Amino acid sequence: MRIRSLLASFTLVSAFACGRSMQAQFAGTGPRDSFRDTSILRPKAGSKVSVIVFEDLGCPACARAHPLEIEATQKYHVPLIRYDFPIPAHIWTFDGAVFARYLQDKVNPALANEYRSAVFASQTSIASKDDLRSFTMHWMQQHGQQMPFVIDPSGELAAKVKADFNLGMRLNVMFTPTVVVVTANGYQVVCGAKDGPSDATQLAAVIQGAIAQTKSVSSTAPAHRP
Repeated sequence: MRIRSLLASFTLVSAFACGRSMQAQFAGTGPRDSFRDTSILRPKAGSKVSVIVFEDLGCPACARAHPLEIEATQKYHVPLIRYDFPIPAHIWTFDGAVFARYLQDKVNPALANEYRSAVFASQTSIASKDDLRSFTMHWMQQHGQQMPFVIDPSGELAAKVKADFNLGMRLNVMFTPTVVVVTANGYQVVCGAKDGPSDATQLAAVIQGAIAQTKSVSSTAPAHRP
């Protein structure tokens, strides 16, 4: 299939997708992304600014961006919305996303975040599904968890990972990671823009700009009249 062959090439592209410089401000929707259905690019309910990430656990660029995403969102107290986008050419990353979803849905979301961080940090030592399973079993034991023999008997967790992937396809995600700062009035691509700005080190600055813009919009909004 054409999409499958295209996605296979992302393994190479993603390594360079976050290496270029960008203007460190919140510019709103830019002309250089390849997005289609942008209806999903909205902040989390109750928040004015959020960071949306589409990532693959086996992507080296995702591993580099991951700690920057956590640091910036925690510093500025904005939600981080993660979507799994496991590239078919990466033979173990779909299973890794299912393991992470198991921890998120069945155990503890905070533990799932720790697991993702651990997988990214150990990425170079995981080369197969067997490697991943051994790593995950050991990691769960270290964190007081017993790994089920069959982790997703009903296929429920795999379906959620596939739903994330399909959402990325609907948006037309072209690179991993794709990192976007969103407000109710627009978005700015930090990583993942085709021929556009892509530097995860600028995430904090873009978040600052988005927060400043939302405050400016709030202060200039007309007063409500009954």
